[in-house]
Amino acid sequence: MEEINLKELFNYFKNRIVLILIIVLVVVLFGSIYSLFLKVPVYESMSSIVLVSDEGQAGGNSSSSYSQTDAQLNKNLVSTYSEIVKSRRIAEAVIKNLSLNYSVDELLEEVKVTNSDNTEIIKISVIDKDRGLAADIANEIVKVFSEEIKSIYKLQNVSVVDVAEEADGPYNINYIKEFVIYVLAGTVLACAVIFIIYYFDTTIKSAEEIENGLGLAVFGVVPEVKRKHKDRK
Repeated sequence: MEEINLKELFNYFKNRIVLILIIVLVVVLFGSIYSLFLKVPVYESMSSIVLVSDEGQAGGNSSSSYSQTDAQLNKNLVSTYSEIVKSRRIAEAVIKNLSLNYSVDELLEEVKVTNSDNTEIIKISVIDKDRGLAADIANEIVKVFSEEIKSIYKLQNVSVVDVAEEADGPYNINYIKEFVIYVLAGTVLACAVIFIIYYFDTTIKSAEEIENGLGLAVFGVVPEVKRKHKDRK
């Protein structure tokens, strides 16, 4: 493998700084056009629920206190409840209630369910092209889920913490962040192109190359002379 002279490589890059800038500008230009005109904005709305003491126990009377047993029971139910939230049963009911033109799979792709370790809180986020619809779906999921839990487990231990609201801005667009990414991507691409050109450039760039490559002594070098054109009178 041919040995690379770092000083020579640096000078090679320096002499082609204009080409590097052009490549970076082209990448930023096309990236910006995509972000501004072609990228479809989507919006995220989130609602959250917490598992509390069962209000339906003891003949319908609510519990006077939230015991350690209740807490442990709810922690054990968090994972199960999270799976039920994304079940086809819930999705079909939401589609019917909101008259959505979505299939079950399409709706479930928009829904994300998370829960923090050692807590009884479940967060339900919905991503959609319509910011209002994203909030409506998230709130409807919570409503349907609460009703279905009563039917499945005969429990009333779901309480709403946060109601989903319309997002202020797109979830998937951050112009400043994307501009920085385009600049970095353009710089990497430009450096890669220049390096490939340098690596496959077989022209003699210095007297040292002749001495090292051919083993010949260099007795003289003709310098490059830049002539100044004078106006003729």
